[in-house]
Order: sequence, then C-alpha cells, then structure tokens
Amino acid sequence: MGRVAGNGRVGLVQHHGSRSRHDRPQLPGRGLRSGAATARRDVRGGRDVPPCRSRRRRHRRRHRAGHPGARRGAGRPQLPQPRRRTCLRRHQHLHGVPRQGHRRSACRASARGRAGRGGPRPGRDHRRVARVARRLGELRARSVTTIAAAAGVRPVHVVVPGDIDDVAAASGGNAYDRRVCRGLSATGWSVRELAVPGAWPRPDSAARASLARTLAAVPDGAVVLLDGLVACGVPDVVVPQARRLRLVVLVHLPLGDEAGLAPGPAAELAALERETLHAASAVVGTSPWAARRLVAHHGLGADRVQVATPGVDPAPPAPGTDGASRLLCVGSVTPTKGQDLLVEALAATADLPWSCDLVGPLRRAPAHLAAVRRSIERHRFSERVRLTGPRTGAQLAAAFAAADLLVLPSRVESYGMVVAEALARGIPVLAAAVGGVPETLGHDPDGRMPGIVVPPADVAALAAALRRWFGEPALREGLRRSARKRRGTLDGWEVTTRCLAGVLERLRGTPG
Repeated sequence: MGRVAGNGRVGLVQHHGSRSRHDRPQLPGRGLRSGAATARRDVRGGRDVPPCRSRRRRHRRRHRAGHPGARRGAGRPQLPQPRRRTCLRRHQHLHGVPRQGHRRSACRASARGRAGRGGPRPGRDHRRVARVARRLGELRARSVTTIAAAAGVRPVHVVVPGDIDDVAAASGGNAYDRRVCRGLSATGWSVRELAVPGAWPRPDSAARASLARTLAAVPDGAVVLLDGLVACGVPDVVVPQARRLRLVVLVHLPLGDEAGLAPGPAAELAALERETLHAASAVVGTSPWAARRLVAHHGLGADRVQVATPGVDPAPPAPGTDGASRLLCVGSVTPTKGQDLLVEALAATADLPWSCDLVGPLRRAPAHLAAVRRSIERHRFSERVRLTGPRTGAQLAAAFAAADLLVLPSRVESYGMVVAEALARGIPVLAAAVGGVPETLGHDPDGRMPGIVVPPADVAALAAALRRWFGEPALREGLRRSARKRRGTLDGWEVTTRCLAGVLERLRGTPG
C-alpha cells in the first residue's frame, strides 16, 4: 500500500509490515508491558493460548545428504516433525504421559527463554526449539508403541496331544495343530500350548489326571482351544471345566467314524463326544462335511459349529517320473486309510508297469500293519510296494516330486490334506469318494475335476480306475493339466488361521 504526499511524491510505501498494535486498548493488569503480544501471553501465563509464531529462521540445510550435520545425526532415530507443536492433539490419551494441561509446549517454553526477549530464565531448558521437539517426539512415539503392544495381547490356551511333534506319529491332525499354533502366534495371539501325553481318545487314569490338572490350572474365563482327539473321549474331565472356561473343541474326525471300530465301541465314543461338544462354547470342524456330520449326528445347532479347513503351502510342480508309473499313497497305516484295499487293487493290475510307495507312520494299528505286510508278501510285491514309514520335510517333498499319481483309498476322510498337498504340486489324484475328499479335490477354473473318484471300499472300482490311468494317455494328460490349474485356487494356512481366530475372538468378547 502506498501513500502520496501533497507534492505528489511517495512519502511511505508499506508492502508487508503489520499495523502497530500500540494504539489498541490494553487489558488492565499487573506487570503489563507496552507490547500487546507480550501482554496477551502474560495474561494467562502462556497456558491454553496458541503461541506466537517465532521469526522465520534461516534454514540450516542439515537434511541435505551432503551436509556434515546430516551425517552426524543420521544414526539417531527420530520422528520428522517440522514446525510441529509438541502438545497432544485432541481425543488422545497416553497412559503415563502428562496431559496438555500438565506440561507446556516446547514452543512456548523456548520462546519465553530466548535471547532478545529478556534473556534466559533460571531453570529453563535453553536448547533450540527443533531439538526439544524431536526428543519429545521420540518419547511420544515409544510410548504409543509400547502401549499398543500391551493392549494387543490376546491369550489362548491350546490343548494338543503329547505326540504333536513326534515324527514317528505324524498325522494330518498333528500337522494342523502345529500350523494353527504358529499362525495364531504370528498374528498377535499369545499361544500357551499345553501338550498332554496319553493314548487318546481312550487314555489311562494317569493321562486323565494330567488333563484334569492342566485344565484346572487355566485361569477362569480364559479361551481354550482343545484338539477333539484329546477332549471328546473324556467328558467327565472336560465338561466340569466348561462352566468356568470358554472351550472351543476342534474336531478333525468324529470319534465314532474311525474305521475298524466295532459297533459297540463306536457308539460309546460317539456318546462321549456328544456330551463334550454340547458343553463346549463353540465347535470347529476341519471341513464343511465334518461340520454337517457333527450337526446331524450330535444334534448341535448349526450356528455353534464353524469350519476352518486346512491350508496348503505353495510348492513347485512335481516333475514325476515317466508320467504314469510311480504311485504314491500317504497316510498312517490304519484301517481308516485303506492301504489294504490298495494292495488288493494293485494285485488286479499286476500285469501293468507300476511301483507304489506307502508313506506314513507304522505303529498306530499294529494288527492292520501286519495284515498289509502279509498281503504284500502273498502277492510277491516286496520289490514293487514299499512301506517307507513316516516322511516329513524334505523327504516327504522328494516323495511328492517323484510321484505321477496320488492314490487315496481311505474308508473315511474328513478333509484329505494329502489331496491338497498333491494338487499344490500339480499331481492328479485317484481317491475314494468319502467324507470331504470330493470337496477338497474340487474343480479347476474350467470346471474339470483334477482326478478320479471311486466308491469307497470298492477294490474292483479302484482297480478299474488304475487301468484307465495306465491305459489312456489322453486321460493322464488332461488330469495333469487340470491339476496344475487347480494349484492357483488353493487356500494357504493364513486362511485357516483367520477362520479359527475369528471364532476365538468372538468368544473373547463374550461375558464369562
């Protein structure tokens, strides 16, 4: 703005300066100075009043990569806060950190103690404003991180069989439990694993007492995830604890459905399981078929039974051998898995070129193992059918890599984890259509099934399917192509963990 004197010349030109405040009315009070800005600050002692904006300082260029100051401060972690007030924003509360009314802003404290405004005052922090702000920022950041971590703790007690990590007793259920424990830990849960040795689901008195002590030591109101193999056969131990704990029972396979049981013991196990599941806060089945089976067989409400299917790890496509002759069967040697049926079906195709590895633990059903050995010897298959025992890790991966076809002749299956393991490597599957196996096998994106299913416990149908596999190259190629397409549609273990965590989280929010 310019003002023109009477003689036409410019007497005063003011472009940026603010109008003086000395002519404005001053508030009456003690110790007021002539400057309105100073008076305004002193009226309230500098509290609850936005601070004056300090003069713009010359940039020190310490953020530039080539500046010596940038190198000196590079190793110190700090929050970038240019010209940021250090006071807390609204709607924030930090435990152990004073609220805004209990501490002054670093900007106001330094402004009052800065040279040129009366000099430094005793007891004040005379460091530069930017350094004070950075330090306060570091304190605030550390406090928020610590508090958030403490608030995010979600404890869960997981009861598993004592042999969960025993390679000689490897099973799909144990693998599921181990992966779920790791997954929950990785997603913020505090997993307290409780391994209980015993011959589950029919433990002796010592195992019962151990489980009772284990559950009694869990604090009231805690969320407890129990493997159904441990929990379902001992309602006399589990049910009393259900009155004070939030129990989630994970059922891999209904106890009464295990193959090889006489009708009497099967009915007894089913009754024990029913009592346990009705007392639980929630039930989780490892497949949609298992959930439907539990609802129908035990009269459970459908809303009380959730599903958390097993995941599978990505794997490279299996090269196989010659594309046809190497057969693989993975599972504990028990009546449920049906290796005896497979040996008899192979005997009906003895004229064809094949070899077969039976991979899995050998000690779960000694009588059945002896029967399978006798069948192998009777058919003179000792060079063609191998009982390898359990395989895990790299050894199991090598067995899959060499396989051309996975064969699953099970009498009962809740899900069929080995089916997913084979499909993850692009290996076609020949399986009995039992339980959740058809759902696990599924279809590729083009709607084709990446395998062959046959009626359960039908040796003739299994042998006929093997002959088709060996005798029809176009069928083999189509199944292999479909299996490789199916690889990309499989869910990983993170999905399993997320489903199970959702059940646990809902129970955590339920009043005890």
